[in-house]
Amino acid sequence: MSKVTLKGFILVPESDLELVKSELATHKRLTLEEPGCISFSVTENVENSLRFDVYEEFTDKVAFEYHQKRVKASHWGKVTVNVERYYEIFE
Repeated sequence: MSKVTLKGFILVPESDLELVKSELATHKRLTLEEPGCISFSVTENVENSLRFDVYEEFTDKVAFEYHQKRVKASHWGKVTVNVERYYEIFE
């Protein structure tokens, strides 16, 4: 199986910004602890405080799909329900 990479960004509504920022460290930690996570980065864009650039690498599709499923059911998934996601996925 081949590595899966996700690149892109999210746009956070201003009304949700502080909550998203307060939960980000936990989201990063939990993701990096997942089996198959090679790299995971979510960083606030210096030019637009509502944009966070996202980069993820997983060992294979199984690990990537596990991450997607876990996130949807997590507290982060609830906190970011109003976030717009713009991603490209490479396999």
